[in-house]
Amino acid sequence: MQAVILAGGKGTRLRPITDLIPKPLVSLNNRPIIEWQIAYLQRAGVTDCIISSGYKSGLIESYLNRKTYHKIDLRYSVEEEPLGTGGAIRKAAPMITEDSFYVINGDVITDMDLRRLITPNCIAAINLRTNFGVLETDGSQIRSFAEKRPLPDIWMNAGVYHLSSSILDDLPVQGNIEKTTFPRYAKEGRLFLERFDDTFWHSIDSYKDIEECSRNMLEHPWYSEIHIH
Repeated sequence: MQAVILAGGKGTRLRPITDLIPKPLVSLNNRPIIEWQIAYLQRAGVTDCIISSGYKSGLIESYLNRKTYHKIDLRYSVEEEPLGTGGAIRKAAPMITEDSFYVINGDVITDMDLRRLITPNCIAAINLRTNFGVLETDGSQIRSFAEKRPLPDIWMNAGVYHLSSSILDDLPVQGNIEKTTFPRYAKEGRLFLERFDDTFWHSIDSYKDIEECSRNMLEHPWYSEIHIH
């Protein structure tokens, strides 16, 4: 299988770190985000990974070129200007040779099983999670406090996709797939989801996300099993 990592964003919410390095090189437990993602894809059986980069792309290539990956080939599709997620995938189209391929946002760390995304044009969905603690109430009385938690039966886009190569012609030259092609496909009944309950998933958008993800990775069983080489 092939996969595309969308690694072109500027990561402005992580400044001043991202004034110096691109977001995919931000470190989690002494390894950059993108290296964890490559190891994750490699573990899922991906053998060809296209890195769609833009902002400070040379630093990403320079870092990864110093590494040796024995079971996965890395190639680069570089944006000269920001193209959005849809435009970035479309630009990488000449490198996509399989009937279908995976896509993962460049700031997502997860353990979800990609093989469950069987149907092409399928989005991985996870329970929406609160960013704050919640109150257990009885009328006007507070019964207890609870930590932030998933909300049942409310699903969010996890930023992990299995797409058919036929979608490439329907992608915008510039724009986000989530605001252009996906809504149209949904209306036409051509977009699907696979639900993942209680899965490990973090999106790295803030310093707090870095701290929480790094800490939770240490407590997760696959952390010691995943191999970066």
